[in-house]
Amino acid sequence: MLHQLSLRNRRAATAAAGVLALAAVGINTPADAATYGTPTITLSAAYLSGAVGATGDPVVTVTVAQSGADVTALGVAASASSKSSVAGTGDVTVTGTGATRQLAVAAHARGYTDLTIKVTGLGGKTATKTLHYAASAAVQNSADTRYLTGSSDASAAVDVGGGYAVVADDESNTLRLYSRSASGAPVKSWDVGSALGADKEIDIEGATRVGNTIYWTGSLGNNKDGEYKSDRNTVFTTTVTGSGAATQLTVGGSYRKLRDDLVAWDKANGNRYGFAAGTASGQVPKQIDGFNIEGLEFAPGSTTTAYLGFRAPLVPPSEGGKALIVPVTNFDKVAGSGTKAVIGTPIELDLGGLSIRDIRKNAADQYLIVAGSWAADDNSDPYALYSWDGVAGHAPVKRADLPTADPGGWEAVVDVPDLTAPGARAQLITDAGSADLYGDGTEAKDLDHAEWKKSRSVWFTVNS
Repeated sequence: MLHQLSLRNRRAATAAAGVLALAAVGINTPADAATYGTPTITLSAAYLSGAVGATGDPVVTVTVAQSGADVTALGVAASASSKSSVAGTGDVTVTGTGATRQLAVAAHARGYTDLTIKVTGLGGKTATKTLHYAASAAVQNSADTRYLTGSSDASAAVDVGGGYAVVADDESNTLRLYSRSASGAPVKSWDVGSALGADKEIDIEGATRVGNTIYWTGSLGNNKDGEYKSDRNTVFTTTVTGSGAATQLTVGGSYRKLRDDLVAWDKANGNRYGFAAGTASGQVPKQIDGFNIEGLEFAPGSTTTAYLGFRAPLVPPSEGGKALIVPVTNFDKVAGSGTKAVIGTPIELDLGGLSIRDIRKNAADQYLIVAGSWAADDNSDPYALYSWDGVAGHAPVKRADLPTADPGGWEAVVDVPDLTAPGARAQLITDAGSADLYGDGTEAKDLDHAEWKKSRSVWFTVNS
């Protein structure tokens, strides 16, 4: 019993009890352990798209923290994959050691997987987030391919300097600013619909730049059901300030009767091109005798006369017909201030039975024409790239057949290099809205998440 112990032993027992009491309240544990909070982790995007074999796929920024801990002590890694055949944990790379890290995924196969991203903090505490990942198939020219995410229906593009381009989408009225060298989301966007009084899609299909003014045109045709929608009968301008990532756009003038002017002109000239029939109620625009504009560029040496490049009709409207260009000699005033169009002498070009999908020139009046089918099933139809000097009566020269094995139809050329320079390259962009990118039968334009929608840009050598 305690009262029978010596004084020395009683003191020892009392000290031992005190140590046990202190240990019970944590005094004997590491000084900081009780102060570590649960780590936090956030992703800059919950959805990410990549491609098998891609160069420079989009990345996600991971932000982590833990109260009481130096952020450099936190570890970030993928801890699980719902479908490792698409991308496993070992295919996720995280770089950086600070509060923000960069996460990249290397895809193995087309499809979807959910990746669990875990932060491990001090004291053994963890937290996770899920990254919903979609991978498209490998493509040709992968080293020269970049992906523009956030939209799948790219339809026109204009260079704004500093390695950036403004890209239009024919399924919305939003203009987006993208890096030309890196895959990823737009750095800025502008919805021009409200400024133009357009409630429905303008179906923007063509664009060109003169000085600080970008001119844009809708298709001017009926919709896919053969119905007239007034917003599609729109041409307009935007004013550019700044350049590169600092580019800003402001909506300028507009005009909503160019289609009417073209039909009236054709009627007055004997219905040579069938514009009245091509715009009639029930007429689908993407027919060989339809009415659909997809190219816009100014004539050589001019800042007033613009060429309208037609996807339909062909001339005559039969296999092997020629592509049609109709000049508007006062286009600067038409789009800029709403002046009635003055139509010039039409030009018919032999593009091997193909029509115009885009037309672009450089300061030396060297033109590139993206030629493709008038038909709507254009993801597999032939495409070709032609050069031209812009002069009526001069024949275009075929530069290359464009590859068609990969998803998307060739829709835009961003700018034109010096076509006399050896190894000159041009960047083309696809409209992939009708493509099944991920193998589940869903068209890209109908995907639930904008981050999974994408168009493809590819650099091609046009003078070897």
